[in-house]
Parts: sequence; structure tokens; C-alpha cells
Amino acid sequence: MMRAAVTPRVAVLVGVTGASAVLLGAFGAHALRGVLDARGSELWHTAVDYHVWHALALAVAAGLGQGRSRRLAMFAFAAGIVLFSGSLYALALGAPRWVGIITPFGGLAFVVGWLALGWTLRTRNA
Repeated sequence: MMRAAVTPRVAVLVGVTGASAVLLGAFGAHALRGVLDARGSELWHTAVDYHVWHALALAVAAGLGQGRSRRLAMFAFAAGIVLFSGSLYALALGAPRWVGIITPFGGLAFVVGWLALGWTLRTRNA
């Protein structure tokens, strides 16, 4: 079985996305307790949930060797975290409502990431 080559840049990306998910989750649970209203807390929680799951998906994709679909999956998961979770974090903290226009683009990036990850697994195991 061939071992996947993870570049230092990819390793840092995986580490930063996972660590930032944990840190932002803790920040929301402790520093923002009593600061955010119910809607803000709900947005923050959703942002952290999607951030964590897609940081894990990014780590899985990183370990799958090389290939265009693998790189697309990684890019899409990272972009989705920034666009989807990032816009929800911003909205929870009081950003203008128009920031919500960004959120669906992050969701679309997540969908693309999962499709690319599925393609990577299909072609890897074919």
C-alpha cells in the first residue's frame, strides 16, 4: 500500500483548521456566554459544528495521496470553512445582515468538497 505524501503546507492547514475549530468553540462557550443572544449563540454553535466536521474531512482528504480531485476536496473544504463558518461567526458577533449572502457559497463549497472526496475515494479504490 502506498503511503500518502502530506506536504508541510497541507499539514499546517489541517492543524490550523482543527485547532481554530476547538479554540473558537471554547471562545463561544466561555468568553461569549452571556454576550450573545439566543440567535447569536445558535449561529456560533452551527459555525463551530460545521467547522469541526469539515476540518476532519480536510484531514481525511489530506491523507489520500495525490490527485486533482483530492486537491479540489481540500480547497473546497477550506473555502467552505472560511465562507460558511466565517460568515456565521461574523453574523453572531453582530455583522450586518448582508454578510449572510456569503453563507450559501460556503455551503456550496462543502458540497463540492464532499463530491470531490467521494470521487477521490472511488478512483483510489477502483
